[in-house]
Amino acid sequence: MTRHPFSCAFSFVAIACMSSAIALAKPSDSAQEVAAVLRQHCVKCHAAESDSGIELVDIADENTTHRDLIEHAELVSQVIDVLDLHAMPPEEEPELGDQDRARVISALKSVLAGDQGNRPRFRRTPIRRMNRFQYNNAVDDLFDLRCIVFTLPERMMREHRGYFKPATGKMADVVSVGSRPLGKSQMIEPRLAGVAAFPQDLRAEHGFDNRGDHLSLSPLLMESFLKLGDSITQSPDFTRRNVGIWDAFFAPPSDPQDLVAEVRDRLRPFLTRAFRRPVSQATLDRYTQFVTSQIDSGVDFTSGMKSVAAAAIASPKFLYLFDQPGSNTEAHSDASEPVDDFELAARLSFFLWGGPPDEELLRVAEDSRLSQPETLRHQINRMLRSHKLKRFCDSFPSQWLQLDRIVSSVPDREKYPDFYFSKYRDSMHMMLEPLLLFETVLIENRPITDLIDPGFSYRTVRLEKAYGSLASSPEAVKRKAGNEVTVLPFKRVPITDRRSGGIITNAAVMTMTSGPERTQPITRGAWIATVIFNNPPEPPPADVPPLDEKPSEDEANLTLRERLSKHRERSDCKGCHEQIDPLGFALENYDAIGKWRDQYENGREVDMQGELFRRHSFENVVEFKDAVLAEKDRFTRGLAGHLLSFALGRELGAADQPALDQITQKTAEDGYRMQTLLRQVIFSEPFLMKTHAAD
Repeated sequence: MTRHPFSCAFSFVAIACMSSAIALAKPSDSAQEVAAVLRQHCVKCHAAESDSGIELVDIADENTTHRDLIEHAELVSQVIDVLDLHAMPPEEEPELGDQDRARVISALKSVLAGDQGNRPRFRRTPIRRMNRFQYNNAVDDLFDLRCIVFTLPERMMREHRGYFKPATGKMADVVSVGSRPLGKSQMIEPRLAGVAAFPQDLRAEHGFDNRGDHLSLSPLLMESFLKLGDSITQSPDFTRRNVGIWDAFFAPPSDPQDLVAEVRDRLRPFLTRAFRRPVSQATLDRYTQFVTSQIDSGVDFTSGMKSVAAAAIASPKFLYLFDQPGSNTEAHSDASEPVDDFELAARLSFFLWGGPPDEELLRVAEDSRLSQPETLRHQINRMLRSHKLKRFCDSFPSQWLQLDRIVSSVPDREKYPDFYFSKYRDSMHMMLEPLLLFETVLIENRPITDLIDPGFSYRTVRLEKAYGSLASSPEAVKRKAGNEVTVLPFKRVPITDRRSGGIITNAAVMTMTSGPERTQPITRGAWIATVIFNNPPEPPPADVPPLDEKPSEDEANLTLRERLSKHRERSDCKGCHEQIDPLGFALENYDAIGKWRDQYENGREVDMQGELFRRHSFENVVEFKDAVLAEKDRFTRGLAGHLLSFALGRELGAADQPALDQITQKTAEDGYRMQTLLRQVIFSEPFLMKTHAAD
């Protein structure tokens, strides 16, 4: 995921001069032209000692080459972004013409999109352990469990009655689901007794909980994994009834004449699945000897196999995800090269299935066929039809949309009493609506624009009542809600009012981006910038005080926009607010729990009008949605960036940007369909390549 400063990055003079110079330069001269413009117009304000936050000295030397620009590719990428997002020049400066802006962007993008060896290299995905969700799935798959290993509160939605059937290409009209984090009864499910989950993995800032640089393995945690492996195989529930591979792996052989051969024959496929590639003979012999030595000492066959299974799932080869050393020579150790077929199988499965490759993926990888385009396309289609795709839906959308934030949302009980019912909260219903929408768009392979402005949604009766005037129909509000606590029946309903529905204008997002007593437009704007456009703003200065929840006496008659206007007065805040405020105030008609309002409590009219990217004016939230849809390529590119970062387990960099452009273009050519977007992410160069650390 790329972060770009919204604050003053480049002066207008620099950009205007770059426009005229670069537009006329030949490719061979472009580096010198850029450097000359920077020396003449920019270095004075963007020197090392300046307060601008951007230093240009290193690429403004008279001997600057194309290679110098490549070495500062992240800076080049930032310039492209602030221009493309119309974040520069500042509002008080003359606007840059569309043709000139396009020429500058095109010239700078050519720096990032050169041939192999003449462009920035992909960032290396660091070796990382599986996160808790992936570990649970990997153990489940390895032993073919008929129960879960341990409860995962991070899985926000529990499936009931098997509604998730991607092979049908159709989502049911009525689905029954439960909310894990908020419904205590949802935590009660068949699982291995005596197995305690290790702590939930932290999410990277604006990222996901599978980020490589956050998944280290301390000695203390390593010891915990050793104990965890033993607790799994020694659980009283780890029996033939719950373990699908029991007869093939743990049950004593009927003819134990050649015990060594029997153990070796069982271990070879088991370890191949556990380590996600064929094991060496030395490794196989070592594990075989471990079992036979135990049996020779008097341990029964099943116990010996349980011990070796526990050792396997505590092995670094099981716990860690990593790329094998490449074939490049030492002199070119920082170069990129294609992943091998087993690495590709693991990337595929952990992306779409949240766990290890199955036997078919490993088989085609062993035959060196997985990297062939037709085979890869076939396997992607097969995986998209598998029920294991639910794991992708259980991890990516909730993290992408940051829905975990609603768990800590506490609207004021006196001001918003309807949010609370019995011992539960409406957030249990709220959070599932956007998740079911995402699953429907994925299963039915609908355009991703349906995530912004769909013609349908899934709602419970209580959720319809919470929307009030924005409910799908007046009849829905009149229906009586039942005991919707343990299992929540969600019905597919048409969206009759475009002010509701979608991942932006839903009660969950409105609630989690509000405080206890009021909305928080800046928080909402930052959420849209981060989630929808994948352009997270810089953190606010530490010395900026937060706005009080309640207005002071002299602010009682002000609108929220007027109260927040003082934050724009600071020069170091102004740039961010110019970008964030229009996004946040576009949603100001929704109160702190997502109900529609036209006026504040003081009787003042809600002022939500604004402009998106200085190009699309809007007077109401429907026009704001239209503005977002007018920028659907930008939304597609943002979502592609989120998906690629999630798939690779790392932050994206400048070298990934050309791939995002290609993914966006090819997805647009096929009607912006969700499954097409996923396929293009997988077929992208960053997904298919690996980079090794430089010496």
